[in-house]
Amino acid sequence: MNRMEPGNQPGGDRSGHQRIVYYLFLIGFFAIFSTTISKNPVLPLYAHALQASDATLGIIAAVSPFAGIVFSFPVGVLSDRIGKRKLLIASGLVLLLAPLSYLLITSAVLLIPIRFFHGLGTAILGPVASAIIVERFPGRRGEMLGKYSSATLIGRSSAPLTGGIVISLFAFSPGLISYQAVYILAFLAAVPVFFLTLLYSDPSGENRNSLQPGDLAHSFRTFFGDRILRSTALVEMASYFSFGAFETFLPVYLLGKGFAAYEIGILFSVQVVLIALTKPLFGQMADRIDPRVQIVTGLFLMSGPVALIPLMSGFGSFIILSIITGLGLSLSTVATGSFIAGIARKKEIGASMGALSATMDIGHSLGPLVTGLVIGTGAHYSLGFSLGFLLAFVAGTVFVLSVYSGRDSR
Repeated sequence: MNRMEPGNQPGGDRSGHQRIVYYLFLIGFFAIFSTTISKNPVLPLYAHALQASDATLGIIAAVSPFAGIVFSFPVGVLSDRIGKRKLLIASGLVLLLAPLSYLLITSAVLLIPIRFFHGLGTAILGPVASAIIVERFPGRRGEMLGKYSSATLIGRSSAPLTGGIVISLFAFSPGLISYQAVYILAFLAAVPVFFLTLLYSDPSGENRNSLQPGDLAHSFRTFFGDRILRSTALVEMASYFSFGAFETFLPVYLLGKGFAAYEIGILFSVQVVLIALTKPLFGQMADRIDPRVQIVTGLFLMSGPVALIPLMSGFGSFIILSIITGLGLSLSTVATGSFIAGIARKKEIGASMGALSATMDIGHSLGPLVTGLVIGTGAHYSLGFSLGFLLAFVAGTVFVLSVYSGRDSR
């Protein structure tokens, strides 16, 4: 079997690296397509058919992101110590086996460990793939991270429609067949992921040591003890806090205002397409200009419009709001990864990518949770949507003070 070689020989470096990144793009697309189609829209329908209570459904929905919060950073540390290949293959194996496990259950409660196991696959893949990209393309890391993110977004945006079509095609089938057909498709999408991970070669991993006691604590102190890395991760968390609240509660808010479901779908479709198209461009920008400016600008472009939602009325104004929000998210988040990779220690790249991924998941989970609690207590939507902007203001201030303090040579 010909593996993805790093191409370190003269004349082969560029072609070898390009081949690796194209494989990673395919892995990202199929992996996220497989995980997303397993969740949206089939998961709540499948859980309901298995007679899940509302509380159980909430746990089922939350447990997959929780796996990312728990494992992204340890996985990043492990990739620095033992290399990337073993972890990439482990991710492919999890993503291959997880869809089949949905077919074997008869109780909704069993979806909880299955979702956690499935979330482990993406918790491994995200930091490892990002670390590979920034190590192989130090001068174009923003551009390549943006392209990889766009590949995953294409998978994420096409999966719900495909899953809905499959459920509709099998709608008159007996029992749970209509839902199980979706998970069979998720398994088939994960097959190329697993075999592509087998093609990756990481010669540098052969010379690395195994994980030693204290390595995890050391990497944690190294990352979060650095004010610049810490403040950049805080910006990432604030960005996804706002975005999580936006994508969760804007549909509910608009339905209450009388908007049709198809109009809401258009808003989010336009946003996803825009993010996918602009991330490579903004990644190139992060490679060429000061990414600190890009991070702060994107943060407030992302969070500011969310706070203005209660002041909007017409469909056109919400389209503009959705576009600006998407541009802000794309502008900021592609630059944070590039910026952190540029200042992290060479032997801590994986840990840094893992820490960034974990803080992203924390923000993405806390945004809907905290906003929902505030709105649920009887507060107006304006307060709920303003929380993200307040957090962004704090995070942006901390970031600016940290990176422009003049006390760090970086």
